[in-house]
Amino acid sequence: MTEASSLLEIRDVGKRFGSVVALRAASLTVRAGEVHALMGANGAGKSTLVKILTGVFAADGGTVSLDGKAKAFRSPAEARRAGIVSVYQDPALVPDLTVAQNLRLARVSLPAVLDHLADLGVGHLDHASFIRDLPYPILRLIDLARALASDPKILVLDEITAALPADLSEKVFRVVHSWRERGRSVIFISHRMAEVSALCDRATVLRDGVTVGVTDPARGSEERIVSLMLGSEVVKASAEAHRAAEPSPRFAGVPALEVRGLRYGHRVNDVSFSIHPGEVLGVAALEGQGQDELFDCIAGVRRAEAGSILADGKPLRLRHPADAIRAGLVLVPANRIQALLPQRSIRENVALPMVRGIGAWGPIAMTAERRRVDEAVQRLRVDTRAESELRRLSGGNQQKVVIARWLASGFQTLLCFDPTRGIDIGTKRQIYALIRDLAAAGSAVLLFTSELPEIPLACDRTIVLFGGRIVAEMPASAADEATLLRAAHGLAARAEALA
Repeated sequence: MTEASSLLEIRDVGKRFGSVVALRAASLTVRAGEVHALMGANGAGKSTLVKILTGVFAADGGTVSLDGKAKAFRSPAEARRAGIVSVYQDPALVPDLTVAQNLRLARVSLPAVLDHLADLGVGHLDHASFIRDLPYPILRLIDLARALASDPKILVLDEITAALPADLSEKVFRVVHSWRERGRSVIFISHRMAEVSALCDRATVLRDGVTVGVTDPARGSEERIVSLMLGSEVVKASAEAHRAAEPSPRFAGVPALEVRGLRYGHRVNDVSFSIHPGEVLGVAALEGQGQDELFDCIAGVRRAEAGSILADGKPLRLRHPADAIRAGLVLVPANRIQALLPQRSIRENVALPMVRGIGAWGPIAMTAERRRVDEAVQRLRVDTRAESELRRLSGGNQQKVVIARWLASGFQTLLCFDPTRGIDIGTKRQIYALIRDLAAAGSAVLLFTSELPEIPLACDRTIVLFGGRIVAEMPASAADEATLLRAAHGLAARAEALA
């Protein structure tokens, strides 16, 4: 087999999950001894294609060929035996087992794993440590070492550097180079254009579940890749909208929330911003850029290592979510089940924060509680047909209950982390309309959404995170998808003139 020959060929693969079409006609050709980038915007189908390739999902149509022979893997173990191994976005490790126990589960050579861990700079790892107690970057390297121990023909790396600091990322890059030198192939998925340009020989771009182009990712081709990811017409329209954008409204007075020089590990690096009463500040970022940790620090879920958080100009000491709630900072998480009691009623879930105002044991004012709960439920149009158990509600109605909880109990600044993830378009519009109503009534809102086109729907101003830092700031009127995508890939300098 020559270096330019095809090791892997995927042709017109499709996959549907119920009414959702994840892949329509995805194709990918990987040569032996090649590092091949797989790129696309959020929801383009990259992870679904990888899971079909590695036997997690079965394709609904199309073909997969390895070494010229048609394959249909029924499990990751079957794909591994054929020489295809993936390091997925989330660590495939059991948190309540030790490092040694997890390695034994993988059925790979323990000495080989230890050698790769040493090469990655974590050879000192205590194998008796529980996975749950280890830092997330170390988990990614354990997953990588375990995959390398299988000695695959094709190594799939799905956003592996998103959670790694620069020094550990460099070790991963060395692994990729050495794998290519051995004549093996790597499928590299990353939102960091600089990494793709430096590492990869070719790039295949998916858009809406379809392969729309294969290109050379050498430096200078970033604009072509963005055009393929979004479509040339979208990019053109976005550029025109950007030029015609109006400046963001100006807010005066003391900020409702101010963050100064916030740091948390390597994930949040010197982040500073402010939000005024009546303002909705959007946060745009691709996976793993520090947005989770930023919201957690402000909500009191994690303790910031440096910097300060102020509410109404007063410094806060946030040691627990209750401290943030007392200061008027309340969180609406993307994982709504974490914030709810699924087996309790809608009323109980909405009324839960109200008990924080009770200073001593005594009767609860049920009439006032019911009135406030009913008002919040009606305002959000929560479907109450399954009132007795929250778990019977749709995902969209569950999210409405999380927001209704804070409407009923009161707040100053609403921290919304991807509040419309996985809900229907009608409910999305209701939530965005509510956010605008809350701002009009004087509340401040910090809103992260993984769907970039939604930013202009609800926000006055937007910041973009990349590598744990704010790399761009702009009025929402200028925050079209192409502009945000470029900034989220680290292609834009901070646009102070647009703020």
